[in-house]
Amino acid sequence: MTDLIILATLLPGPKHGYQIKHEAGLILGQGILHNNLVYPLLRRFMESKWVSRKAVPGKRGQTRQRYAITALGRKELVARLSSFSEQDARSEDGFRLRVGMFELLKPEVRGRILETRASFLRARIAHLTVIQTGFELDRYAREVTSQFCAETQSQLDWITHLHRLEKSRKDDSHE
Repeated sequence: MTDLIILATLLPGPKHGYQIKHEAGLILGQGILHNNLVYPLLRRFMESKWVSRKAVPGKRGQTRQRYAITALGRKELVARLSSFSEQDARSEDGFRLRVGMFELLKPEVRGRILETRASFLRARIAHLTVIQTGFELDRYAREVTSQFCAETQSQLDWITHLHRLEKSRKDDSHE
């Protein structure tokens, strides 16, 4: 997922490595990402022709590297965001990342992602219901199970809201 976020930070335009490390780190909630994570990914992206690099003068006379996503990199990013399997649906972060980048994806892909995640969440609620009714749970186990059910239901409600946004978007485009 870090690789997708690093590629996505380049969508608005070219950036220096430090800015990429800072922005991707903020998105991931980790502060500034370490050089040993970011620069090997950028090298791999350049080898794949997803990112280009250009030397530019720095403010203090030094040479700095500026990275930019290529058309091929944007295509790869969209393809990888569009890929969302039942296994991917288990990842809350992977799901949120895709929703955060829905503007890049086609409506049918957005709908498939929402439905795949909703299907996983409905199965989770069914599983939790079996636990609640089939086991003798102490008060804290009941609390944890109830909280997990509530969180899962909240995300299903959010997916319903996202479906409505999609529908209103379609309705707006037909006017």
